[in-house]
Amino acid sequence: MQRYYLAVDIGASSGRHILGSIDNGLIKLEEIYRFENGMVKKDDTLCWELDKLFTEIKTGLKKCVEIGKIPSTMAIDTWAVDYVLLDSRDQVIGKTVGYRDKRTKEMDDEVYKIISEEELYLRTGIQKQLFNSIYQLMAVRMQKPEDMEKAENLLMIPDYFNFLLTGEKLTEYTNATTTQLVSPITKDWDYELIDKLGYKKEIFGKISMPKSSVAHFSKDIVAEIGFDCEVVLPATHDTGSAVLSVPANDDDYLYISSGTWSLMGIERMEADCSLQSKKANFTNEGGIDYRFRYLKNIMGLWMIQSVRHELGDAYSFAELCTLATKADQFTSRVNVNAECFLAPDNMTEAIKQYCRDTNQEEPNTVGEIAACIYQSLANSYADTVKEIEEITGRTYQRIHIVGGGANAEYLNKLTAKSTRKDVYAGPTEATAIGNILAQMLKAGDYATIQEARQAVFDSFPIIHYKH
Repeated sequence: MQRYYLAVDIGASSGRHILGSIDNGLIKLEEIYRFENGMVKKDDTLCWELDKLFTEIKTGLKKCVEIGKIPSTMAIDTWAVDYVLLDSRDQVIGKTVGYRDKRTKEMDDEVYKIISEEELYLRTGIQKQLFNSIYQLMAVRMQKPEDMEKAENLLMIPDYFNFLLTGEKLTEYTNATTTQLVSPITKDWDYELIDKLGYKKEIFGKISMPKSSVAHFSKDIVAEIGFDCEVVLPATHDTGSAVLSVPANDDDYLYISSGTWSLMGIERMEADCSLQSKKANFTNEGGIDYRFRYLKNIMGLWMIQSVRHELGDAYSFAELCTLATKADQFTSRVNVNAECFLAPDNMTEAIKQYCRDTNQEEPNTVGEIAACIYQSLANSYADTVKEIEEITGRTYQRIHIVGGGANAEYLNKLTAKSTRKDVYAGPTEATAIGNILAQMLKAGDYATIQEARQAVFDSFPIIHYKH
């Protein structure tokens, strides 16, 4: 009898339910449900609509019944850093504020009054980003102290959905590390740091690893959905799942998990919390089996996604790549990681303004705007390669691009050219595949990560771009 595994993969702009199975030794995927996601403004605050998202999760589960393919296990992954606080009645306290909200402005200064930026990096190894949970929690402490006082539990977003499905509260490791409150030495919460910052230590629960079981559906969920299922932990941080799907078993490559964000780095067994690493703004996020994802967070395809929406979604991404190719000679470049591109009112205008401010030619056509974004991204990738090679003292031979951005042929060619590395693009459904692999590893379909990654290489198309 065919065994199915369900990945519920929720990104910042959309989510989907994907069934995975093994057929004649190859991994097969079937998307059975898709839904929209996004932050909404509530009283001038950017928030997530968790009730709506949980309804979508349940709707996708019901679809399994409709098509007669009941998964033996399921797992949920989402974006990082965002969380909920629960009170004594397990109710969400206040709004679920999204990472692009401006409440964290100047909260880094408040944190650094307690612990210096350098000491914080030496202690956690996590890249400074103003939306990290550590700064979000400082915003709660400073702006809504009553919420901190009422809090009984902190759960990252996928952990909260797991709780709604099962009644069990587990905190998954890879996503917990993005809070900037986990020690890369103990692989546990840095309770001394948490106490120093004035956050309630009691709200930070036991950390569990990918491949752990959460529990089966609660009786109420079984009655509503129509079947029982075991919920397990993947790498709940979507990048953690995506990196698990990289189809390589040596250590001679860099990866880019390419989507709304571009996460570029290497996999290693020990964190690098040196000041040299901090200066280059690299992070040491947790990976499966206590690996570290040593990477830089680059703005990624968020910019081109935003421009596309501003154009009324009149162009496909493939068409935007074609227009960019035709405007290949356009020379203006932007710093894709500049704060002005994080959440502008209008991305197109932000790009034009950046060019004006830096005395560069302003892009006027859709092709020029797309070319500016893609070429700037490729340049950022090349800079990141140089930094990684300098810090590690070695040269890497190739780059694996996984995720939706692996479809961007123009960007892949630019990346090969700018980095002078061979590029291997695929699989595109990297996060869902990594989510499913964690379930398959738990079930014993694969004995090792190496076996699972070889199966990815054998099962999905990988396109080679020579430099």
